Amino acid sequence: MSHNTPLSPRPLHHLSDVQRRVLTTRQLREHGVTASVAAERSRAGGPWQQILPGVHLLHPGPATSQERLLAALLYTASRGQGADGSAPGGGEPPGEAMITGLAALALHHFSSAPPLASLDRIDVLVPRTRRLRATGFVRFVRAGTLPAPQYVAGVPTAPVARALADAVARLTDAVLVRRLLTESVRHGHCEATAVVAELNSARLLSRPHVVDAVDALLAEGRAIAEGRLYDMIRGNHLPEPLWNVELRLPGGPALGGVDAYWREQAVAVEIDTRAPRQDEEVWRGGFGRKREHLERLGITVVRVTPKKLRETPEEQAAVVRTALIAAADRDPASYVVVLPR
Repeated sequence: MSHNTPLSPRPLHHLSDVQRRVLTTRQLREHGVTASVAAERSRAGGPWQQILPGVHLLHPGPATSQERLLAALLYTASRGQGADGSAPGGGEPPGEAMITGLAALALHHFSSAPPLASLDRIDVLVPRTRRLRATGFVRFVRAGTLPAPQYVAGVPTAPVARALADAVARLTDAVLVRRLLTESVRHGHCEATAVVAELNSARLLSRPHVVDAVDALLAEGRAIAEGRLYDMIRGNHLPEPLWNVELRLPGGPALGGVDAYWREQAVAVEIDTRAPRQDEEVWRGGFGRKREHLERLGITVVRVTPKKLRETPEEQAAVVRTALIAAADRDPASYVVVLPR
């Protein structure tokens, strides 16, 4: 068989362009190319190259970013056995593997992430039970439970919050960490609380440069949430509240701050920015206790989250409107002093 001999009687038109250029030894064999022929063609100076063990690039030039991503997933699928002794994958990108880390952030169009072509390593998130060894440009990140992948340009990719945690775990550049975290909320990729939850799960919050970046992230996330709250109230023609105020009992202690307050109706709105996995007892010691105290005084407290403000602002506006209307049927609330916060 010469270099110009067709691969096999089985055509490749059912594959995408990039899939035709990156194939495993097994896939080539299924198309009539033996392992020895594939090895011969992949020798130095040949028309092909072995980009990873058992994965061939069917042209002599440098691999594109898409080819490297596909090669990483094909290598993952074709290597190793599960802890139960199950056989390796059949050469197709597996459902239990996805691109993560900086490569995933580049796929999610992070402007502060290095371009895919410049990355020396591509991180692949796999179950902890997979027996895999890093090689070439492929590096593995293991997890007990994998998130559902998001498909970006057809590539199974870790959600932004998880990809951020996996990237930050390997970064020591404080400036880059801060840029990545703040961009995640500034450009609407995800909520700050989701990022903090992933960083906490990865035990990264003890690193000083990560703590500093998280402070900036939370400040950015709160500012964005406050802006969305303003837009929600004004865009849905709700009465104008007092913004960002502190409530106090006359001559007594502070009751706490709220993000919006309607004095006549005694209705308050507070943005809840606690992490979704935060311990319930911790929450009850803060926001929960304050809410219960205000409601004992006859003040209705509406809790909104940054995610709800982003995804369902009309529904949140309807909740606030209902609380304002219901105020007419309630007993008058206790008098409280309202001060700027």
